[in-house]
Amino acid sequence: MRYIFFLFFTFFCLISCSKSEADNENLSISAVKLAPKYESEANDNYEKEKSPASEIPQKIIKQASLRFETNDLEDTFKQIQTAIAANKAFIQNDSEGKEYDNIYRTLTIRVPSQNFDPFISAVSKGVSYFEQKEISAENVTEQYIDLTSRLNTKRKLETRYLEILQKATKISEILEIEKQISAIREEIEAKEGQLKYLESRVSESTVTISFYKTIAQKQGVKISYGSKIWTAIQSGFFSLSDFLISIISVWPFIIVFCVLVYFIRKRFKRKKL
Repeated sequence: MRYIFFLFFTFFCLISCSKSEADNENLSISAVKLAPKYESEANDNYEKEKSPASEIPQKIIKQASLRFETNDLEDTFKQIQTAIAANKAFIQNDSEGKEYDNIYRTLTIRVPSQNFDPFISAVSKGVSYFEQKEISAENVTEQYIDLTSRLNTKRKLETRYLEILQKATKISEILEIEKQISAIREEIEAKEGQLKYLESRVSESTVTISFYKTIAQKQGVKISYGSKIWTAIQSGFFSLSDFLISIISVWPFIIVFCVLVYFIRKRFKRKKL
């Protein structure tokens, strides 16, 4: 009797163990098969998770480009510096140079968006007219919402994959799931970078200011008739010098040409005789 009971108990244990292993294997396989399903559902339903535009403040990117003439470059720069300090802005790029009839300076300035209008007003004081004045405001609220929603969806998808990874038992399944998690992590980091860049452009506006001073008008430079004649004589002398130098540089060809002419003329003279 004891022998029969022992056999029955052993048989029951073997069946229970094999069933448990089969259940675990089926769980891992089903988890791997469900992963693409989760991803498909996330991509199909991310539109439903979008926050309405009314729930977040408007995201506006403001930019401006100004160009004008000034009588004093240094005074204009000091005025711009005062406006920068008053509106908590900073100079991102500063370049200056000289053209044919003017000297110029170009500044690229980053201004907090809430101080954009006061800064433009402060810089514009004393300017009689602008050769160029372009101000733009781009609404990127929809793009911001879309990026935020996609980022949240990818984060939820990553969480689901991590849950599946904990249930996986086979090495092949673990490697496949880790591959998927790595790809999702790259997408999350890319979208986080895009979102930070967008937030940076929204929080700080870009203003490009180019101002210049006309040299000839300021200094009253005039060229007299006698100076024009003297300039023409000098130009003719330099042209003649260049011509002589060019002739000297080809002297071997001139000698060869003269020798050929000499022999040709000598040959014609013999024929006549």
